[in-house]
Amino acid sequence: MALHRLTSITMGVPNVAETAAYYADFGLTPDGDGWFTTQDAGRQLRIVHAPTRRLVEVRIGVDTPDDLAAAASRLKRLGIESIVDALTLITYDRTTSVRAVLEVAPRLVQAPVAITAYNGPGRAQRTGARAPGVLRTSRVRPRKLGHAVLGTTDFDATTAFFRDGLGFKASDYIKDHGAFLRCSTDHHNILVLAAPVAFLHHSSWQVDDIDEVGRGAAAMLEGNPERHIWGLGRHHAGSNFFWYLKDPAGNFSEYYSDLDCIVDDQLWTPEVLEGARGLFNWGPPPPPSFLAPEDLAALMAGSHSESR
Repeated sequence: MALHRLTSITMGVPNVAETAAYYADFGLTPDGDGWFTTQDAGRQLRIVHAPTRRLVEVRIGVDTPDDLAAAASRLKRLGIESIVDALTLITYDRTTSVRAVLEVAPRLVQAPVAITAYNGPGRAQRTGARAPGVLRTSRVRPRKLGHAVLGTTDFDATTAFFRDGLGFKASDYIKDHGAFLRCSTDHHNILVLAAPVAFLHHSSWQVDDIDEVGRGAAAMLEGNPERHIWGLGRHHAGSNFFWYLKDPAGNFSEYYSDLDCIVDDQLWTPEVLEGARGLFNWGPPPPPSFLAPEDLAALMAGSHSESR
């Protein structure tokens, strides 16, 4: 795949300082000018001011300038203009106004993390010691940005923009509602969702294992129980463990681990998922506010006001 990773996202929020403090608590490291870094992938989140919360920009890594030219050609066939220079391509999804930047960038190589030993029936991998997960005391810090979920009022057009224009691959679909799209070997890096307004539903951040998912959420909820949204559970699409929290602007943020990895496109067949299976395999049912965030009406009103 010419595309190789989701480099970064920029989110716009009305309350920049408050939202930035949340993501510092979440385990991202402030790096100046609104940027935050992860352990393994550098600057991956930027927070800027916007009248209503939204996804402002996604940046995607490619290998060579030829990959930029190929994307420009695909976009042109869709009737979408782009600006290309030696190292970047800039374009916009017309429905959501999200700016997409393809940039020539090195591939991310993550150092392997020691495999956690788990005991099970007939399998004593850990003996004479407590589980490592209960002994950890350091704060949880995400390894990398995994994906962003974008609500759109024109599901087909936004899906085509990322898939047929930029060159994302389809991993799975939620019937008539969602498209799990990848620009790397991760199961998905963008999830396009049909919605009554364009907005950022959530961002998702990789941690080492299920213990880090739980420890991260527990630390975020200590003294701030209102941050909890949904978890602990395991998705079907992507197979990952998850726990969702809510930032002060209303965006959800997810700790995840053990996501499906698609190295050979020929060996993966996308499914069209229906009902609850499109959301989760096990765990508590999602709250209504996860499916339809409580501020959707305000976002719709704000979007209408901005367009006038």
